[in-house]
Amino acid sequence: MSDITPFLLPGVHASPNIQKAPDIYEIENCAADPDHSIERVMATLASWHDKIVLDLGAGTGFHLARFHESAAHVFAVEPHDPSRLRAMARVAAAGLTRTSILTGSAEQILLPDKSVDMIHARFAYFFAPDCEPGLQEVARVIRPEGTVFIIDNDLRTGTFASWVRCSPWVGSTTPDEVEQFWAHHGFTLHRIASEWRFQSRADLEAVVSIEFPGELARQILHEHQGTSVEYHYCLYSRQYEG
Repeated sequence: MSDITPFLLPGVHASPNIQKAPDIYEIENCAADPDHSIERVMATLASWHDKIVLDLGAGTGFHLARFHESAAHVFAVEPHDPSRLRAMARVAAAGLTRTSILTGSAEQILLPDKSVDMIHARFAYFFAPDCEPGLQEVARVIRPEGTVFIIDNDLRTGTFASWVRCSPWVGSTTPDEVEQFWAHHGFTLHRIASEWRFQSRADLEAVVSIEFPGELARQILHEHQGTSVEYHYCLYSRQYEG
């Protein structure tokens, strides 16, 4: 039996990196954006202090504690059963009493209409241009003047982007098409320069091995020295009107 559970919810697709290698993906999460540049930009656009936050496609719940620090409540929606169980265990171990873990998907959020103030989706479902059903569901659950943040790779600049552009896993959609899609749907693009910063070379090698196919991963590791990687993000934001 495959270690990736078959999906029954609409619009759900597998994420082999986190679902096949969750412990290595945890290392990746710890190394990514170590100075929290993404959250700093988000906070300048919309505060989640005393707000209801939805982490959509929450995976194993890595980002929940950061929102829980000041949010009134955090809902985490994750369709993949093993990832959701890890998120539940994380929440229990950390005592995140204002956090709820829910099954669901971007196209089927099991929350009432106009029930959340902020939505955060990081590398989850919202890959243009095939994500309009999820955007319709987002529009249903977001409150008037609520803000949606969608985080993706910036494939124009940075070392990591140069690796992705060489990968057979990258889709055929161009950065221009992606950015035009989000602009068409009312989102504003914020480019964020950051990095991966690993504690050891072994950690970097392990993460590269789950993000890229074998031959390309070997080439990357042969050519790239050290324990850090230039990594840039696209943060798309939209405040929804009443």
